[in-house]
Amino acid sequence: MQKSPSSPPWPLALIALGVVFGDIGTSPLYALRECLAHSNFPGDGTHPEMIYGPISLIFWSLTVMVSIKYLTFLCRATALGEGGTFALLSLLAGKASEDRSHPLSPRLIAVLLFGASLLYGDGMITPAISVLSAIEGLKQVRADIPQSVVMAISAGILIALFLMQKHGTSRIGRAFGPIMVIWFLVIGSLGLFRFSEYPHIIVALSPHWGVSYLLGHGLHGIVVMGTVLLAVTGCEALYADIGHFGATPLRKAWFFLAYPALTLNYLGQGASVLMHPETAENPFFHLAPEPLIIPLVILAAIATVIASQAMITGVFSLTQQAVHLGYLPRLRIIHTNPEIRGQIYMPQVNFILMTACLALVLGFQTSSNLASAYGLSVSMEMLLTSILFGLVLRRVWNWPWWKTLLPLGLFALFEYAFFIGSLVKLLQGAWFPLVVAIGVWLTMRIWTDGRSILFQATRKGRLPVKHLVNDIKAGHVIRVPGTAVFMSASADGMPLSLLHHLKHNKSLHKRVVLLTVSFAGEPRISKSKRSEVSEYMEDFYRVVLRYGFAENPSVLKDLCAALRDRTEIKPGGISFYQSREVLLTSGPGKMAKWKKRLFVALSRMSRPATGYFDLPHRQVIEIGIQLEL
Repeated sequence: MQKSPSSPPWPLALIALGVVFGDIGTSPLYALRECLAHSNFPGDGTHPEMIYGPISLIFWSLTVMVSIKYLTFLCRATALGEGGTFALLSLLAGKASEDRSHPLSPRLIAVLLFGASLLYGDGMITPAISVLSAIEGLKQVRADIPQSVVMAISAGILIALFLMQKHGTSRIGRAFGPIMVIWFLVIGSLGLFRFSEYPHIIVALSPHWGVSYLLGHGLHGIVVMGTVLLAVTGCEALYADIGHFGATPLRKAWFFLAYPALTLNYLGQGASVLMHPETAENPFFHLAPEPLIIPLVILAAIATVIASQAMITGVFSLTQQAVHLGYLPRLRIIHTNPEIRGQIYMPQVNFILMTACLALVLGFQTSSNLASAYGLSVSMEMLLTSILFGLVLRRVWNWPWWKTLLPLGLFALFEYAFFIGSLVKLLQGAWFPLVVAIGVWLTMRIWTDGRSILFQATRKGRLPVKHLVNDIKAGHVIRVPGTAVFMSASADGMPLSLLHHLKHNKSLHKRVVLLTVSFAGEPRISKSKRSEVSEYMEDFYRVVLRYGFAENPSVLKDLCAALRDRTEIKPGGISFYQSREVLLTSGPGKMAKWKKRLFVALSRMSRPATGYFDLPHRQVIEIGIQLEL
């Protein structure tokens, strides 16, 4: 759920528990288990430092990465209150326009797009590993349950989760917060229960155990850091959701409930393993007495669905922003709840995510195998975010080098260890999210390069508007009643759709509007800057509507509002004209042949501007235009 940050902080903190902290909150299901599996835990209880070390690393990772980096520093690096990768781009772009000594280089934009692409790999793995790890708890009740049954149940839950998306998440979203409150209270209570049986485990919170563990295990200790990373997944979603909740509710949710509950749970798991080494195989579910395991499995399944839902919503939001900024084709976007910003459904993206999740469940089969695939993209996201944040510190906040390096150096200690530890698992499955990210990044680059070539091709055929104005004034153009709006990607010259309309119909409507809809590099545009109207002659206008990349455009409503003081316009009497390009790959554009073919395929997937902006279908006329790339 995404409410206004101006709402009271405690209700927002409640909602944030489900939307923001679902991924981090369900990591106890597998994080410590994987750390012990990779640390050669002897299983005889004679080496307690093998438990203290991973717990210390997990606790300080949560402290440094979540509490300090994201909730202390990055919560301040927002663009009009919005967070996320594109918000950092907005901050840097805004400074670049003011100070030309630090322009945004194409390489920096390419790095930023790759950072955004990494989220897609996470969006595919998170639902699969979360649901699998929850359903595997059934084996604590009956050890002879086949893994194929676990996979079948997990696949059924995932299919139901993705099919649910088309109905919107507003109803279930109201239950996210309360359910996650129950989840955090339960995992914290279970951890406290086992902690009370072995209170000496509290010493594991000392940082020296983590440091000595890494120093004593050398390269193998760094490998374990790749599994420690599993405890802090979801940080990028936290940063992206700042604009929906505000920093204060996020801090309240984290410090008052999520952080203490996670700490107690990891301590409880450590105490359980030290007292009963055989529980290291799945320490989370061994926290509960046997009669409570089935209810815990059910609660865990619900919590993982919530965590998955949050990641799916994040992928939808990121894709919408990329589409608005012109980095991806105009995919279909359905607003499931127009009263709540961000409640959207993207059928094409949803189908791709569902297919990928099911393939991951069938391919990797267990959550332990999937844990090897998880992490590399997360660590790269964190590193790239820190690099971009460093540029913000230097260029936007004007921090000196010594002051900038203090927080970045602290973050780097963890993030480079996460990255190297995850890189070791490249051949074990970590390649998957990397391949996904590279594929999405290439798609973005090909789309932007192709649109640039296409824009240059359309500009060649454009004529100045004054030529048409002169012909109209001279009486050379037949006028017919009505209002025609010609869509144009550029606010310069006559749209090709207008030229072809005149060529074939030999007439023009009495009232003509040349309309350009543009998206800025900032999250939101104020109403005073929403529209710009130019009048060429009586009843002949050019209108430019501007939106931020985080906004849902209301084109018809804003168009009528922009012209309200100049002419009488009825929404039901408008005819919208949009050119529909038929692209050929035989043009002179400097682009490889295979890239041109892919761009043509992407163009066929892209919705026309009139459909994308949800204009009345019966009032839209498309004019086919053949262009060579």
